[in-house]
Amino acid sequence: MRVLEIQRARMRDGVWLEADVYLPDGAGPFPTLLERTPYGRRGANHADCTRADPTPKSKPEIARAFAAAGYAYVLQDCRGRYGSGGTFVKYLSEGADGVDTLAWLRDQPWCDGRIGTLGLSYSAHVQSALAAHDPPGLKAMFLDSGGFSSAYHSGIRQGGAFELKQLTWAMKHARLSPKTAADPARRAALDAQDLRAWLRVSPWRTGHSPLAAAPEYEAYVVEQWRNEVFDAFWRRPEFYARGAWTDFSDVPQVYMSSWYDPYARTAIENATALAATKRGPVKLVMGPWTHGQRSVTFAGDVDFGAYATLDGALAPDYVALRIAWFDRYLRDLPTPDPLPAPVTYFMMGGGSGLKNDAGRLDHGGGWRTATQWPPENARPLQLYLGADRTLSERSPEKAGALSFIFDPLNPLPTIGGATASGAPVMAAGAYDQRESEAIFAATHPGRAIADRPDVLVFETAPLEHAVEVAGDFSVRLWVSSDGPDTDITITLIDVHPPSSDYPNGYAMNLAHGILRLRFRDGFEAAKLMTPGEVYAIQVEGYPTANRFMPGHRIRLHISSSNFPHFDVNPNTGAPAGVPSDPRPARNTVLFGPEHPSHVALSILV
Repeated sequence: MRVLEIQRARMRDGVWLEADVYLPDGAGPFPTLLERTPYGRRGANHADCTRADPTPKSKPEIARAFAAAGYAYVLQDCRGRYGSGGTFVKYLSEGADGVDTLAWLRDQPWCDGRIGTLGLSYSAHVQSALAAHDPPGLKAMFLDSGGFSSAYHSGIRQGGAFELKQLTWAMKHARLSPKTAADPARRAALDAQDLRAWLRVSPWRTGHSPLAAAPEYEAYVVEQWRNEVFDAFWRRPEFYARGAWTDFSDVPQVYMSSWYDPYARTAIENATALAATKRGPVKLVMGPWTHGQRSVTFAGDVDFGAYATLDGALAPDYVALRIAWFDRYLRDLPTPDPLPAPVTYFMMGGGSGLKNDAGRLDHGGGWRTATQWPPENARPLQLYLGADRTLSERSPEKAGALSFIFDPLNPLPTIGGATASGAPVMAAGAYDQRESEAIFAATHPGRAIADRPDVLVFETAPLEHAVEVAGDFSVRLWVSSDGPDTDITITLIDVHPPSSDYPNGYAMNLAHGILRLRFRDGFEAAKLMTPGEVYAIQVEGYPTANRFMPGHRIRLHISSSNFPHFDVNPNTGAPAGVPSDPRPARNTVLFGPEHPSHVALSILV
């Protein structure tokens, strides 16, 4: 094979982006695969390993594997990152730069005009930004854990709140930027910052943030944080594939994600909408992993069994699966479809509930296929909140209400969940919902989250039969507050009964949701509350697939924070980006005949 290093593509504004090209042996031209990355085209990603070999392979090693399979493989640094010129503005230049890069590829003598795209996370976001413009030459795609359906609704913001993984990501990658490498004073200024302390400062402002020495990173963080209304800023193709679905490239495409990944919702939304309107084919794959961790059997402190990996279940490994996909749909070889079902998903649950040899909860699970999402044998289930803190299929006959005091200075700590890039303050995955010294913002190590005074807990009786949930999760509530604004957060939990390994049981988080109540009537405009008035709200949760075993309980936690997954609402009604003095809020959830608050699930029958 041959390697063409430092190949420069000129963008429409004159900026040059650098790439390395890995070519098969022979004269060519070749079908071409493009991976665009902000993480360094010659680096390695911790997820690029196999179950058989946990040592991550470098991007050049992976490129060589594709070249050996007959593809020209192009690794390009995104604008303003590593070898490429221009200024990095997270996400917003990727549509135009992707279109211009494809035009450059089509002019290269080694490219036969058939181009596929692939990549994880940001390298999936750049694919959807590209496909929103339906460029010539794009023939197939493989999007792994990314590709915004709507970054406002899932990925940068959720329910009106701001995802603080944008801050931890910015701090890490500002240090790795070309400008930082060339400026020792800038590097020293960034290294001197205490991120843990700065996360207690809300919001960050221009010149008043730990990113002040890296103004291009500070600028986009401040802009994303303060733009809290769903307006034209969030409807750009780079953020909003929903607005481009009609014109989106009609090519074979895979959307792969996982239940503890921040892009689980976006993968399902894109795949479901495009499968209904495109010839495709469009495939959806949902595993039980955290972000990109497709070759391990666990997520956080919970293990899903020997068959939980992609390796050995869907293909020999991740590289083999993608080669098989592009052989079938880019090269049009007469080979089997490596993903024959429209939907392939992992149903969590069914394990022993004890600790395995690695010390993790054995939750178990197995792979399923379906023709759609939710699966075709799903039906809705409503579980009503009762005054005795129960969840029941029967609506309560007696009215009731429960209140709690939410103090923004003592927020509920994030314990796992569907997040990424959260180091050093949060980790993704499934965990017993119990505070520990290792958890940022925890105040009482050993205390169960259910025992906090700012958490309302509702749960079923121990289940007599297994219940399989597969689909979206949401909660309809009637609420009031004594302030002009607050948040409502929800968490769906599988409560394992006490055992020899877990004498107190194990409250395993499955899915979360959040709503900033000034957006209860829609995200196009903020509307403050009247203190004491009762409002009907809908809090959208993340999708999941879980088998609740007999003896387990289905539990719902309701609170008003999830920190540092999301910024903390000061309860003052101040717009995002405007500092204010936090105040405690007394928040109330009502239930009964006139206020039938309930959990909405999708169960398999």
